[in-house]
Amino acid sequence: MPRRRKQRRPPVPSRSFAEEWEPIITTKKRRRRRRLTTTTETLTSPPLPTLSSDIVAEILCRLPVQHLLKLRCICKSWKALISDNKFIEKHLIMSKASRDRHHLTIYPRIDSHDLELWDSIIPTVFSSTMSSSTVKQTRLWCPNVFNNFVYLCSCDGILCFTIMYRSVLLWNPSIRRFYIYPPLPIKDERRESEYSFGYHHFTQSYKIVAVTNFRAKRKNEVRVYTLGMDSWRRIKDLPYSDFIIRPGVFVSGTITWLVYDATITSKHFIISLDFENESYQKLLLPNVETDTCMLGVLRDFLCISASTDMFVDVWIMKEFGNKESWTKLYQVPYCTGVRGLYPRHKALYISNDDQLLMIFRDSRQLKLGVYDFKSGTFNMSKIESFNSDYMDPEVYVESLISPCS
Repeated sequence: MPRRRKQRRPPVPSRSFAEEWEPIITTKKRRRRRRLTTTTETLTSPPLPTLSSDIVAEILCRLPVQHLLKLRCICKSWKALISDNKFIEKHLIMSKASRDRHHLTIYPRIDSHDLELWDSIIPTVFSSTMSSSTVKQTRLWCPNVFNNFVYLCSCDGILCFTIMYRSVLLWNPSIRRFYIYPPLPIKDERRESEYSFGYHHFTQSYKIVAVTNFRAKRKNEVRVYTLGMDSWRRIKDLPYSDFIIRPGVFVSGTITWLVYDATITSKHFIISLDFENESYQKLLLPNVETDTCMLGVLRDFLCISASTDMFVDVWIMKEFGNKESWTKLYQVPYCTGVRGLYPRHKALYISNDDQLLMIFRDSRQLKLGVYDFKSGTFNMSKIESFNSDYMDPEVYVESLISPCS
């Protein structure tokens, strides 16, 4: 029987080159068309909106100083903006309105060639006292040029140091800039000078005021140094020969001092120097029951803290120069539950919810305390790494103002 041959399958027609690559080419065309469409839309679409310089300034002036110092390196326009006087002034206004920009600096008033300043932000101080924890502090960078400094006052973020009753140094710890000003043109070595610092709104200039007491001559000479003028200028002497207690405070366009009058059974009064016309005005204290007083500033008002054996009265003058406007804000009693703990007669800061920050002292150490006026309660906190008995606190605000301008 003959062998049957296998039937062959018909050959599959071969695909052409175009037919084989058509799916790949079509896909690539679609991708290319999509890219071209996207590029065309991008080129024809309107550019992204840009912020105007005014809006940028509004945003930047709300930032802390440490951030602004870094942002100056972004571009030349930002550096010029942050260095502009109008921007610096607006930033200062924002800082004064923000509690997060207020700092408490503490320094030991001891005879030392090395200056130690410790800094805490006000909100952290309040939170530490409320939780009875330790107030954490940051040691400030200090210029190594101090030699037994005596007193400290502040204005617009600039700290003014009286050094050995002979010279003055201005320092802005926020921007880490300082300047030592020339000594007074006085050769008498038996004199003592106190330096204060303030701002003249009319001329928009900062001024240092030096009061030099000549005990032998029984007079107080006054000299003014306007920043940028490079010279001391003598003005009318203080109309009282009595001893001035501590540097003056800047309030309502004046430098105001607390004066001890030994001729009227050891009474105190207030004397102010108006920057506008460089005239003096005598102010009477409120009806306090003690002679132990301390001058200060609270909420931009002149403040008097009067200490007795049982409490501390805190007064403010709501209308500067008007004795009838003295108003008692608080009467802070001694902590009866804690033996030997009493407030020092200086009110430091008032929060928006009537929390008063003060320094308290006992037989062993100093503490920061908050007195709640509404509930009449105290909250105490220890100060980290600080046991000096000669501590003087000062509240200052962050600013970009240069002490050299």
